[in-house]
Amino acid sequence: MKLIIGNKNYSSWSLRGWLAARQSGLHFEELTVPLYGEDWEAAKLQMGDIQPSSGKVPVLWDGDAVIWDSLAILEYLADKVGRDRFWPKDDAARGMARSMVAEMHSSYLPLRRGLPMNMRKRFEGVPVKDDVAADIVRVLTLWAEARARFGQGGPFLFGTFSAADIIYAPVVSRFLTYGVKVPGFAEAYMEAVWDHEWMQAWVKAAEDEEWVIEQWEHPQPA
Repeated sequence: MKLIIGNKNYSSWSLRGWLAARQSGLHFEELTVPLYGEDWEAAKLQMGDIQPSSGKVPVLWDGDAVIWDSLAILEYLADKVGRDRFWPKDDAARGMARSMVAEMHSSYLPLRRGLPMNMRKRFEGVPVKDDVAADIVRVLTLWAEARARFGQGGPFLFGTFSAADIIYAPVVSRFLTYGVKVPGFAEAYMEAVWDHEWMQAWVKAAEDEEWVIEQWEHPQPA
């Protein structure tokens, strides 16, 4: 298998696809294409049949199968290795996890735009607009409910590391980057995600990258 990703410092969807690939336990080759760099278009052409017409990342290439979109990649891998590796076994927990993942996948545009992912940076005092603040409250509310109802088995949203943590990992990064104030339970959860060995491997690689996207280096009022 080959997984094509963008810059580790900035690409939140690539992080999700990469964590899903690690969670699967399957061997994969990692290929990085710098987003918006001078070689971006040329690199996409060189990818040939392993990229969809959209040219987006991440993309998983597995034999004749080409899967783009991080959630589709996660589900494809879950089908290959067993869904219990990604989703809670309990019906109620699994139902909530799927709902949270779907909501993250389809919503929170103000949060995405207002607090773009930048793993290397730490900002303080960035003004947050009302729609971004509303997204933050909604995320924290979901985290609180998941932890209270189903988090007894470990430090993650549903106890053990799962699809929900994979999908919300970039949000953890954003909250840390922009110094979002969160309650104690959320601090503990964010620490567990950030300290996860796969997350730390991604962070180290992001810090070592030479690529810089200037528009995401200087935060505007969110």
